[in-house]
Amino acid sequence: MQQMYGSAITGIAAYRPTNLVSNVELAKRTSVDPEWIESRTGIKTRYHAAPEEDMVTMSADAGQKAIAMANVDPAEIDLTIVATATRRQRMPGIGPQVATRIGLPASGAYDLNAVCAGFTYSVSMASNAVRVGDARNVLVVGVERTSDWINPEDPDTFVIFGDGAGAVVVSRSTEDAIGPTVWGSDGGRHKVLGLTEMPDGREFVTMDGPLVYKWSTATMPGVAERACAAAGISLSEVDWFVPHQANRRIIDTLTRTLGFPKDRVMFDVVDTGNTSAASVPLALSRLYETGRTSPGDRVLLLGFGAGLTYAGQIIRMP
Repeated sequence: MQQMYGSAITGIAAYRPTNLVSNVELAKRTSVDPEWIESRTGIKTRYHAAPEEDMVTMSADAGQKAIAMANVDPAEIDLTIVATATRRQRMPGIGPQVATRIGLPASGAYDLNAVCAGFTYSVSMASNAVRVGDARNVLVVGVERTSDWINPEDPDTFVIFGDGAGAVVVSRSTEDAIGPTVWGSDGGRHKVLGLTEMPDGREFVTMDGPLVYKWSTATMPGVAERACAAAGISLSEVDWFVPHQANRRIIDTLTRTLGFPKDRVMFDVVDTGNTSAASVPLALSRLYETGRTSPGDRVLLLGFGAGLTYAGQIIRMP
């Protein structure tokens, strides 16, 4: 019989681009009022990556820092998973480039595209690989350059999205510190959020905001409850809630519906915007950086978005 292991997150890190863009700056490029942006989305700033801050560079920086925190020999990173949806080059994937840039000599590598749920999907894949013995340690990165795909003439998307990368290391453990993943999809609504080709051939992100709000606020509370049940805990036993940073209104509604205290919920979207697959690891990294967590704290991760796809799981903080 094959030996089964436990899995745990042992390292967390982030890369935030150098160019912080305020609502005032965005307002200069559009006809949108800065106060309207904040009142509509809750976002005050977001990061737009410079040309030299490509996806491999951002991923490798976050990945190196996560590996250092985990205190893992790079030669023992057996797999690298990069969650992303905004890379212009269709193939090859950037996972192998990230592994090589960091210096991971024995790592398999691949990209995963579940858009805004990509990181939570990838954590599940990493945990499963560790648990069955296929890998000792897995580097998981969520990275996006959404600023390459937003239309300045579309305020519904231009003011929301940003760039960045977040990474974790998933390692073998004597305990199960990553709970089972609850996930799903609704491909019948694939046109609600995604890339649309314009008459001039360019592609931009388009979104039906009201439908995204209705779907996420109606569907995600049930996913959260099922993720807790799968981990054998109740919602009241969750120490921290780290949802996809879609916008402030969605997070506020989920917080009220689930009954979480606001001081136990991450609102990284206020400072970082919506970074799709990077949003959950960036928010998780921000939470760790605040020093407010303790080892073993239970965190509910919840990813959801284009596809439509979603996934949630309980993890324990390192």
